[in-house]
Formats: sequence, C-alpha cells, structure tokens
Amino acid sequence: MRNVDDSGRHCAVHYGRVEPDRAGREQTDDEGVGAPGPVKSRWRAVNMLSPSPPHHRTIFAVDIEGSTTRNNTAKGDLRGAMYALLEQALRANGIDEDFCDPLVDRGDGILALIRPLDEVPKTLLLSKVVPSLRELLLDHEVRNPGQRLRLRAVLHAGEVHHDLRAPFGEALDVAFRLLDAPEVKQRFRLVADPLLLVVSDWIYRTIVRQGYEGIDEQMFQPVTQVVVHDVVYPGWAYLPDAPAAAEVPGMLGRLSASARLMHASRRFEERGHVV
Repeated sequence: MRNVDDSGRHCAVHYGRVEPDRAGREQTDDEGVGAPGPVKSRWRAVNMLSPSPPHHRTIFAVDIEGSTTRNNTAKGDLRGAMYALLEQALRANGIDEDFCDPLVDRGDGILALIRPLDEVPKTLLLSKVVPSLRELLLDHEVRNPGQRLRLRAVLHAGEVHHDLRAPFGEALDVAFRLLDAPEVKQRFRLVADPLLLVVSDWIYRTIVRQGYEGIDEQMFQPVTQVVVHDVVYPGWAYLPDAPAAAEVPGMLGRLSASARLMHASRRFEERGHVV
C-alpha cells in the first residue's frame, strides 16, 4: 500500500483500508487473509459490499499502449515512468491530494478521480494537464530512447460510488469503454504522437465546444461510439496533426449516422458555410 509520505507525494494508491480490531491493532483489508486459528479470528469483519452514495467526479484515466507485448521488467519500467509523469503533470497544474482521490492502479494504467471543486475546473484538465503530460512524454522519449512510452487517455465526468475495494459506477464504465475502444487504439497506431486523448460526448458538448481559452474545438474529431446500459456514447479524439477521420480507412463507417452527421457538419462549417 502506497501512502502519502512526508514529502507530500501526490495521490497515493490505496489497496486496502485500515480496520482496528478490539485490541486497537490496525490491519489492512488484505492482511490476515487465510491466517491460522486465533490470529484470523481477531480481525473484525468488514462488509466490502456497502457502497458509498454517488459522488460527482471528473474522470481522467490513462493506459499504456502495447503493454502486453512487453516483458515484466519492461512493464515495471513503463509503470514507474507513467506514474511519475502523470503525477508531475497533475501537480504542476495545482492538482494534488487535496483535490484528487487516491490514484487507482489498473496494472497498465491509472485512474484519477478529481473532486468537483472550483480550483480544478474541467477546463484545467484539457487546457493545462493534457498538454503538460504530452510535453513530459515527448521529453521522456528524448531522454530514454530505448523506453518509448505512449499513453491513451480519457476524460469524462459523472457519479462514482466507492466501496472498500475500489470506485465503480456507470460513468466509469463509459470512460473505460471509450479508452479501450478498438477505433481509439487503431487511430493511435496511425500517428507518432505519444498521447491520444478521447473525451466523452458530454465533455465535448459542455466544455470543448464552448470556446474556452486553450481548448481548440477544431482539433477534436468523432472517433468511436460505445454502448453502456443500452445507451450509445460517442467519443471524440484530440490529437494534433492527425489525419481527419474521413482519411482513416473504415473510420466513419463504424460511427453512427448521428456521429457522421456531426462530423460532416463540422467539415461544412470549416469551409466557411453556415449550417
């Protein structure tokens, strides 16, 4: 279990929760499992299935491209770099443990849940954190030519529950479906950039399209749609200097009619027409 140390290390990862027994001892959830006889009986039972009420969170997650093609040593190196760069990008823009739930480890990825506070608007993630992370990845590639690290990222928001094991909820299902969509992975393989960001349609409509400083709507293109609980959720990719969706073989053919219409409307507007 990684705890926040005296140096203020950002957003520790928690794997268990401390529960005191009747004698006042403290133990994490995964201690004492399978322990023999009297030792096991001393630990107070914890109900792992009692979720918290829903809490709104900005959902930001990253995933290492091609991690399953690496051996364990390489995975460990990439994981270390991923944590260091993500934490640096968050802290450099004022997002520390006061504004962020403990980071959730996903093996070859990380989930960051940002609390809904005025100091950390969603625009900060798009205009500052994502560009910072991209620059850090580019610098990492220069400094470590034999350890190329490329990340897919997703930005969404919604209601999240917690139990004693991990956060969960439909909003997270949507975010991870977008992050792992085959079209997103295909799009990433076509470019050399070290970071691809996909945002949910809700983020696109309420943030990207509103003309906020540092967020260029023209850099976003429809890339996928996923289904969660019988609802279709489009995803929009941000990747500067990438080919347009219409230039990616089969891309628009896999999008819904509404997504293709949105894309055509944007292209029409770009040519100076009013729709």
